[in-house]
Amino acid sequence: MNPARVAVAVASAALLTACAVGPDYLAPEPPKPGIYTEKPQPERTDSAPVQGGESQRFEVGAKISADWWTLFGSPELDALIKTALSGHPTLAAAQAALRQAEENLNAQYAVLYPSVDAGLGAKRQRTTGTSFGIPTIPSNVFNLYNASVNVSYAIDVAGGARRELEALRAGVEFQRLQLEAAYLSLAGNIATTAFREASLREQIRATREIVESLDRQVQLAEKQFALGAISRSDVLAQRAQLAQTRANLPPLEKALAQTRNQLAVLVGKFPVEARLPELNLSTFRLPQSLPVSLPSDLVRQRPDIRAAETVLHQTNAQIGVAQALMFPQLTLSGSYGFASTHAGGLFDPGTQLWSIGASLLQPIFHAGQLQARKRGAVAAYDQAFAQYQETVLTAFQNVADVLLALEFDAATLKAQSEAEAAARESLEVTLGQLKFGAANYVTLLNAQRQYEQAKIGLVQAQAARYADTAALFQALGGGWWDRAQSADATPAKLSH
Repeated sequence: MNPARVAVAVASAALLTACAVGPDYLAPEPPKPGIYTEKPQPERTDSAPVQGGESQRFEVGAKISADWWTLFGSPELDALIKTALSGHPTLAAAQAALRQAEENLNAQYAVLYPSVDAGLGAKRQRTTGTSFGIPTIPSNVFNLYNASVNVSYAIDVAGGARRELEALRAGVEFQRLQLEAAYLSLAGNIATTAFREASLREQIRATREIVESLDRQVQLAEKQFALGAISRSDVLAQRAQLAQTRANLPPLEKALAQTRNQLAVLVGKFPVEARLPELNLSTFRLPQSLPVSLPSDLVRQRPDIRAAETVLHQTNAQIGVAQALMFPQLTLSGSYGFASTHAGGLFDPGTQLWSIGASLLQPIFHAGQLQARKRGAVAAYDQAFAQYQETVLTAFQNVADVLLALEFDAATLKAQSEAEAAARESLEVTLGQLKFGAANYVTLLNAQRQYEQAKIGLVQAQAARYADTAALFQALGGGWWDRAQSADATPAKLSH
């Protein structure tokens, strides 16, 4: 073959592969809303004179810390999350899935290069003259040895192979974002579970204090009954109140034990060997400056939104893959080798064999199969786009819900602190009046019941502010894009 013609053919093939059929991917437009909630959020929340009652201010566009959990000022919480991020099975599984996607991509890159194979064979063969239409030739038995190198190169004329690589690269990015989502979810779940444990422990402590106070009241009532100062029904009412309050302890203690089991698993340990610290609300600090990302930035920060977009990118590339099947498929091939009936003479002069060729395949009629594949790829893209839109809507709802929760959590805590103070004062006044006969036991029972409810409600309101603050950081994406690479088995930093 003329070398000049070969060069022209190669150049023409390179020119054909310079473009790829199918639509080029365009990222969706960012959402247009300028705020998350129906009405603008206040700049700061209410404050209350209790633990966790500090006012919080919302800072629009402020930077989100990658290690946002450290803002709660708890070394115990920091240690729990660090332990989990150093080797939790959820992260290990996500990291393995990422490595698998990367290796699948590396393997697919081979389609851009020629494939070269070496072969070495030996066989013993018998032929007869009838094999060649000459029955007079006697049969012959001989050995055949061969060695060859074969080269094959499928020219990516329509760019289908490069579209397939584009889809695989999007798949790698999807797995990378799944890893970041697992990282964020694990840290958020540990934080909220830790706050729930602290809340339950505080509720148990408050309930036990109330039980001790009620027990003293029962003992006093029994002495007054012995002196004939009160009726038997008053004593029984006090005992019933004490028993009802004590009955609240087992469910709280069960919930605390189960919460600690859950926390142990989130950390990546068996409950029996976790050695978890005892967490208390008093050891946490409520962050007072809360970042609120712009709505247009949220789609670049949330791992789930970014992951949904990679699926969109992947399905867009698959349209090009399906469309490329309709175009010619050009393959260049060549081989060079030796063949001999004697092993020792395999590489002797005159035993060389070689071939060079090209094949062109143009689909003509496939009964609508190729068009159907393309329409299916377009439908897959439409589905991915709808799912992307749904993911964005859900993310905006998450942020809006948390912002409203923080606003009303502050108002609830303020109201609960006032209710607890009023109920405590009412109980103290009632106890004082009871000593001088100015109040009866029915009034005391009501005061005790109101104080118990107000005290437990206050603890729950305090814990809700911590939990919803953690939920805000999680809803905004958790600042993963600013986390530098480390040697602690944490996910790698991604481009933002």
